[in-house]
Amino acid sequence: MIRSMTGYGRAEASGPRLAVSVECRSVNHRHLDVALKLPRALTAFEAEARRLVQAVVQRGRLDVSATLGAAGGVALTPLSVNIAQAREYESAARDLAGQLGMTPALRIEWLLGQPGVLSREPEAAVAPEEGWALLADALSRALAELVARREAEGKALALELAGLHEALTARMEQIAARAPEAQARRAARLRERVRALLGQAPLDEGRLATEVAALADRADITEELTRLRVHLGELRALLSGDAPVGRPLDFLIQEINREVNTIGSKADDLEISQAVIAAKSVLEKIREQVQNIE
Repeated sequence: MIRSMTGYGRAEASGPRLAVSVECRSVNHRHLDVALKLPRALTAFEAEARRLVQAVVQRGRLDVSATLGAAGGVALTPLSVNIAQAREYESAARDLAGQLGMTPALRIEWLLGQPGVLSREPEAAVAPEEGWALLADALSRALAELVARREAEGKALALELAGLHEALTARMEQIAARAPEAQARRAARLRERVRALLGQAPLDEGRLATEVAALADRADITEELTRLRVHLGELRALLSGDAPVGRPLDFLIQEINREVNTIGSKADDLEISQAVIAAKSVLEKIREQVQNIE
């Protein structure tokens, strides 16, 4: 199944004492790039969390952030007020006001905003069996939601790519249908040019036929069309498969582009040249869509 590389997932897991919330966001990236942001009490589980992500996501830039709190939404580490520090700020402010002949107008909001007045205790230690169980649960469900959204968007991409595949196949068939006539016209033009150059000089028809055939063979696109058909068959198979196809599609598009370019360079026919231009346009649209696929 085709998956997009963009998605979002969020989940929360709670225990008797702790609650872990996880958010996952993914965007396009050439490879898998995972950025984990865990609270200090859960950093010991970073390697396990990374392996969990890598087991379900193969490509894209993935940002994973987790928060830790007490069950029920209460902060795990309460705020504390440094009364002595607050009194020092108050005293300093009143002394300054007296020296300047001003009436002090202190507000509690101002005092609370001064450095060191409010602080939060360091996070308490989390037992491994408790912390990892909650983190793994929340992360797994967040990843499942992210993958579901990537698959939903992937279905739309698959439909778009199927239509582009049909358009590219139609251009190839148009080129294949035109190729025999174009080759015959090319051979006829070569004959006419040789006759015009030789004028009334004796002409060996057998030798002329051989040379014309050799020149025409250099412009033959039969092999390119054969390889192009094979590549388009591979493209159809990838679009209908279940495995991640982003990287194989990247490579396959390059191969298709090479064959189309070769046909274009050999083409000595207006209709074939126009079909090649149209095929390149379709191929560019396919390339753009493939950049969004896992």
